[in-house]
Amino acid sequence: MVIEGLDTPPGPGPAADLLAAELHASLTDPALEGMNLLNELVMRFPDAISFAAGRPFEGFFRVEDLHRHLRTYCEYLETELGHTPEQVVRTLFQYGRTKGVIHDLIARNLAVDEGIKADPDSIVVTVGCQEAMYLVLRALRTDERDVLLAVSPMYVGITGAAKLVDMPVLGVEDAEHLTDLQAVIDRARAEGLRPRALYLVPDFSNPSGYSLSVATRHRLLEIAEREDLLLLEDNPYGLFSLDDERPPTLKSLDTRRRVVYLGSFAKTCFPGARVGYAVADQYVRDGERVELFADQLSKIKSMLTVNTPAFAQALVAGKLLESGYSLNSANAALRQVYRDNLRRVLDGLARRFPPGGPIEVTWNTPGGGFFIVLTVPFTVTDEHLERCAREHGVLWVPMHHFYDGPSPTNQIRLSCSSLDAARIDEGLDRFADFVAGAMN
Repeated sequence: MVIEGLDTPPGPGPAADLLAAELHASLTDPALEGMNLLNELVMRFPDAISFAAGRPFEGFFRVEDLHRHLRTYCEYLETELGHTPEQVVRTLFQYGRTKGVIHDLIARNLAVDEGIKADPDSIVVTVGCQEAMYLVLRALRTDERDVLLAVSPMYVGITGAAKLVDMPVLGVEDAEHLTDLQAVIDRARAEGLRPRALYLVPDFSNPSGYSLSVATRHRLLEIAEREDLLLLEDNPYGLFSLDDERPPTLKSLDTRRRVVYLGSFAKTCFPGARVGYAVADQYVRDGERVELFADQLSKIKSMLTVNTPAFAQALVAGKLLESGYSLNSANAALRQVYRDNLRRVLDGLARRFPPGGPIEVTWNTPGGGFFIVLTVPFTVTDEHLERCAREHGVLWVPMHHFYDGPSPTNQIRLSCSSLDAARIDEGLDRFADFVAGAMN
């Protein structure tokens, strides 16, 4: 909240005002300001139809499911692990293991759904995937030479995490083929920089919806090995394809421990639990001592969040146990909703903006996920977004928020995940009216 015209302190006693210039530079960075803007507009226009946030569809949320998941996990602790009732209570109510208490169940899920063979000890359970990103970047950033590479346009969460650890981000263009990657690495090193990792979302990326071909995934692993680069693979949308053909994850193809796999249960279970994880099976050598990279991340976590709440982990664990460790199977009905929504938005755009029509609007056609990128015939600003929310009751996101540098000025991201069919149709009608008005 910005306080206008405040001349005196709001309470008794001397003012303890702070200067923005004496706070961390990230606090005035557009990467952090952008999300605050969207959250503010959601609060100001609560009845607006939102194509903005990539929130999960809520139609399958049931409070009673949480109670069942908890009971399932408690029964697992008693019958499978042999815990006493006292130990079960302690597991749920007390501080827990910093690296998490459901790491073994996550490992089984990865084996079933992704073909990833992960040592449970290489898994750090985090407070959402956002913490996992922060932990990895904090560990990798040693001095001012270290930089992160990220496929552009990029998820604002990774940009923000990098800002918080003072790690510059270099964008890699051509998201679907990564033909620019080698040139970015070479330029960075010529400038005395040290690329530590490449962050990417290989399946139905946020925000652009792109996916990597299998050939590109293999080539990316080859480059990572040759250039001594880690790959930070973020995979929140991989289960939500338009068809049943799913390419292998980078981590499942990784034979040289080049991939740190960043996982989240926000989209496949429930975001309110705030449970994510990192698979960090790289070895860290210090003389004769050898540890897993996961152990290094847990040291940082112990000073940041201490541990991920066991109660939240228990809810996720219960769902994993009930599904036979397959969230792919557990999300079959939800996947169909997302498929229907994506097709409905794509078909709806085609009807409202036909080729050769009076308004030239184009868009990509993702193979799954939540997001579609539109190119419109005018410069898109945050003021356009506010006007659209106020006058048309529709929210979306300008694409310039997803670039850490120069960006296209005429692109919009639409998310189709959280709406039902009627709201999609009504929202697209309103959006079309907004576009027509913006042309005048």
